[in-house]
Amino acid sequence: MQHCTDPYSSALCRRRCFLCFLCVWVPIGGGGWSPMPTEKEPWLQLDLRDRMEVTAVATQGRYDSSDWVSSYMLLYSDTGRAWKQYRQEDGVGRLPGNMNSEAVVQNKLSHSIRTRFLRLLPLDWNPSGWLGLRVEVYGCAYKSYVADFDGRSSLLYRFNQKSMSTVKDVVSLRFKSRQAEGVLLHGEGQRGDYITLELHRGRLALYLNLDERDDTRLRSSGGRSVAVSLGSLLDDQHWHSVLIERFNKQVNLTVDSHTQHFRTKGEGDSLEVDYELSFGGIPLPGKPGTFIRKNFHGCIENLYYNGINIIDLAKRRKPQIYSGNVTFSCSEPQQAAATFLSSSASFLSLPATVAAAAAAVAGGTGGAFSLRFQFRTWNADGLLLSVRLAPEPQRVELQISGSRLRLTLHTSAQQKSQVSTGEGLNDGLWHSVTLDTQNHQISLSLDNEPASTVELGERLDAVDHVYLGGCPSSTSTSYCENPTTAFQGCMRLIVINGRPTSLHDVQHGLLGNYNGLSFDMCAIHDRCLPNLCEHGGQCSQSWSSFHCDCSGTGYSGATCHNSLYESSCEAYKLTGSSSGYYSIDPDGSGPLGPARVYCNMTEDKVWTVLDHSSSAPVRVQGSSPQKPYIMRFNYSASPEQLRAIVTGSEQCQQEVVYRCKKSRLFNAWDGTPMSWWLDQAGERRTYWGGFLPGVQQCSCGLQENCQDMNYFCNCDADVNKWSNDTGVLSYKEHLPVSQIVIGDTNRTGSEAVYQVGALRCYGDKSTWNAASFYQESSYLHFPTLQAELGSDISFYFKTSAPSGVFLENLGLKDFIRVELSSPSAVAFSFDVGNGPVVLTVKSHVPLNDRQWHYVRAERGVQEASLQVDQLPLRFLEAPADAHVRLQLNSQLFVGGTASRQRGFLGCIRTLAINGVHFNLEERARMTPGVSSGCPGYCSGSSSLCHNRGRCIEKSSGYVCDCSQSAYGGPSCREEVSVSFDSESSVTYTFQEPFSVMQNRSSQASSVSRESSRARENVAFSFLTSQRPAMLLSVSTFSQQYIAVILATNGSLQVWYRLHADRGPDVFCASRQNLADGYLHRVRIHREGRDVYVHVSPSCIRLQITDAAVRQAGLKGFIGCLSSVQFNHIAPLKAALLNRGSSLVSVRGQLVESNCGVLADSKVSETVDRGKEPLRNASQSNSAVIGGEFSDRRVVKALNCQNQSPVK
Repeated sequence: MQHCTDPYSSALCRRRCFLCFLCVWVPIGGGGWSPMPTEKEPWLQLDLRDRMEVTAVATQGRYDSSDWVSSYMLLYSDTGRAWKQYRQEDGVGRLPGNMNSEAVVQNKLSHSIRTRFLRLLPLDWNPSGWLGLRVEVYGCAYKSYVADFDGRSSLLYRFNQKSMSTVKDVVSLRFKSRQAEGVLLHGEGQRGDYITLELHRGRLALYLNLDERDDTRLRSSGGRSVAVSLGSLLDDQHWHSVLIERFNKQVNLTVDSHTQHFRTKGEGDSLEVDYELSFGGIPLPGKPGTFIRKNFHGCIENLYYNGINIIDLAKRRKPQIYSGNVTFSCSEPQQAAATFLSSSASFLSLPATVAAAAAAVAGGTGGAFSLRFQFRTWNADGLLLSVRLAPEPQRVELQISGSRLRLTLHTSAQQKSQVSTGEGLNDGLWHSVTLDTQNHQISLSLDNEPASTVELGERLDAVDHVYLGGCPSSTSTSYCENPTTAFQGCMRLIVINGRPTSLHDVQHGLLGNYNGLSFDMCAIHDRCLPNLCEHGGQCSQSWSSFHCDCSGTGYSGATCHNSLYESSCEAYKLTGSSSGYYSIDPDGSGPLGPARVYCNMTEDKVWTVLDHSSSAPVRVQGSSPQKPYIMRFNYSASPEQLRAIVTGSEQCQQEVVYRCKKSRLFNAWDGTPMSWWLDQAGERRTYWGGFLPGVQQCSCGLQENCQDMNYFCNCDADVNKWSNDTGVLSYKEHLPVSQIVIGDTNRTGSEAVYQVGALRCYGDKSTWNAASFYQESSYLHFPTLQAELGSDISFYFKTSAPSGVFLENLGLKDFIRVELSSPSAVAFSFDVGNGPVVLTVKSHVPLNDRQWHYVRAERGVQEASLQVDQLPLRFLEAPADAHVRLQLNSQLFVGGTASRQRGFLGCIRTLAINGVHFNLEERARMTPGVSSGCPGYCSGSSSLCHNRGRCIEKSSGYVCDCSQSAYGGPSCREEVSVSFDSESSVTYTFQEPFSVMQNRSSQASSVSRESSRARENVAFSFLTSQRPAMLLSVSTFSQQYIAVILATNGSLQVWYRLHADRGPDVFCASRQNLADGYLHRVRIHREGRDVYVHVSPSCIRLQITDAAVRQAGLKGFIGCLSSVQFNHIAPLKAALLNRGSSLVSVRGQLVESNCGVLADSKVSETVDRGKEPLRNASQSNSAVIGGEFSDRRVVKALNCQNQSPVK
């Protein structure tokens, strides 16, 4: 290793750089660095002699050899003792190296690092050779002004005047902290302004208020809400940068590379601080060394307040700075940590007897055993300690169990004593543990809280070794076994019997033994920063992965990306739904969220109806143009949702009823509007009917039937009797009406009555937006796909070609592509920097059959999936700690590729990416080889086939394939209904292994592992007067089941048993009596732990929780069931049409009925109800309809009135 005396003296240094300050190279004939083959976990460490700002690292293999490093980890440190891993922007810590010995590979760091020491830890190398490195580091000199705060010190910056008032502030600093708590900055004023920046639980909290007058003072240490909290694990004793930028009320807070924007509290725009700003603590008035909050313990460098270098002023002892006990060099604590990397194989073995003997020599208690250490982790379970005690076979285990600390004393094979303490210990913070066996008891203390104890009958002595973090796999230590998993996390400050443990000696083989440890660093990484859970999903994590809780968001999937709702009322109708209130998500996986609407499906057109806050008629008097009457309308959707719904609809309208008496709409002399309304953008509009914008007329003016033909509105005649200017606004770009203003009702006898109706829209413009591709070299191009962290792509296609690319977007190395790879296969491929990934769905029938087929491809940071029609979903889990950002730079090509090869021939429609619908028709009109629309009977906007029916093209027409619909008839609109008595039921046996109810294991991490998602879609209608009653049940081989019943009070219950070792979870979907002889429609959708139930006309969201075991029994069903659908299976229709099928088992007599049509008919007969166990529940995967099911332990139905409400 040597410094570059000449920046151009090596092949590496001849590369262009603004400063090459260190090279590791050997002149020709030497070679480079290569460790001995016997070295365990070799690494190369570089000392830059001073702190430098490093911007890039370049490597070569060893000269003229087969030795090179193909990937490595980069660590950095100020002291050479405590190290931190460099990670790229997407969290990847593996840097690519060389593929041969001579080529230079330079890694430009996405963010520069300021350090003195660098360590390169090889991860992969030439399998046919050995490790070899030549390395060069690029960067520049780094100058800093440093202040050290010892936990009792502070810096006070005193103003030249009594107070400082600013409308713009910029504060920047870098810090490294030894503690998770501590104030970095504070200032306050007498009028109520304050600013505080402090560490709290390892995160940075900024409190900021401008002129909010209240009696709550910061010294009360409570009552203040945090304006913003950012960062994580900031007590890692490494440098972190902070930037606060404020202009008036707008504030940006940046911690390292993460920025959050917010608007501050308070009435004013300026921050008024009295007397001084304090750094490092909040001193009491007149007592600069006394603090009311925990003060900062660590180092701060380059502290600037509005351009003023605070530390430089303190070093030069300027009078405006008070620097109590502050030193100007950063003291470095010698607290080396070790990381336990594996949840199954990591352990640290230390001799207990040597420590005990040393303690005895030093005057200790001899046989007593004590242990102290600190740990931090994200895992809720893991073994911390196992030690054998004498007399044998006694041993002590200390473990994290369910996020609590549990101590277990095993006195024999069958007897043990336990004590637990703490909670939430998997929070990533450092926790201190003290274990002591003195005075005939074992005491356990956590974080300096009062100790918990286990009484001993005799004195216990430690025997041979202490195992920390896990147990070795060798049989010689059979007494030490991992109870669940080994510890995965960090440990430091290990003290056995009062003697500190040198991890340096352990690392170099001088003390104890270990496996799966990394020394001199705590490699904990916050996978929830930034939060990759979308739509408000809550992020939780373990050491190696993160999980998104999507409860209550309306979204599902690994990162809460997929909307649980349809995008329009039109889409609900296509699934077989009837009129009612629904949640629609107009932008799908986009940011808008679901909106509550009423879907009117009684007409040929499907109307989407959005109500507002003032739908009743309103009488107005006493208003004038100077003091007009104003009413603002609040709709059941946000302005952004309204805009998306209106834009996506074919047509919208809104009726405005306006009746007047001596109240004009326009001034007769100059046409000045006396009343008007505001559109969705807040613009004034003065037309009162279906007129185009800008025409100051009413409906009667258009129809030329106004009462007085001298005017264009009836009200403008200004007569002393009631007139009517009701009209329908239909220029959808202006809808809905957001506000109405009435200004001519202040004269004697003058008044007006208005009523603004609901916004009504019909049609879905995206459903049949299609393009036809006639030439293989043709394509449509759109702007680059914005999908760094995730994307979902959905569309329909039909073709007769054997293959072709549907869409493609390229980057320098990354790409994403969806294609028809063969006549019966669709492939979804992409590369985000980890190598190409291909997902393929193969169909048992050709897909180039000139019929419409549905494709949905999704890629996220945790998994990728591909769905084609109703074929089983295919997905792959993403590799851990790999690249996740998709870097694209070309245009998005639809129907072809940039190379004009392998283009698609056929039709594509309804293309949507991340909730954005693409206007294919508009782009096709200006593109050669492509035409808008798609020929054929099944390509129009009219719904020829309903209720999931599939339109099949024929040479001279079309037919509807209703095989996957619960309905029948030529257009799949006829309900299939069956009447049941107490002895009848239908059982449907699934052909393939029924895995849709299976929940994926949270422990799965295999990249290639595939399975079905945990989800179901159930829909049916029923009519009965019986209660209790069993409506439908589904069971699996593993004794899981779903059951839908009516309880004894007639309420609808949904039963889920997803785990064979637990009882069922029971949920009340409707508390009203549904056994009323009327037809009720039920839709149930489950995604993971969320259940959504729609019982016409209301909708309820339920969440599966780990409730206590509820045992119940169900009785048979008497009544009528109609249009039963379970996922893509219609079992009731299969029973009627395929009575000889081996999949369908019918018990009793089935009578085809028309109850789905005669919805108002009553069921008056009452028949005795029997019960019979579902005998095949544990032998097959089946669905039972209208039959009898019982849990053999208890035969009774739960009453919803006795259950707690669903939250």
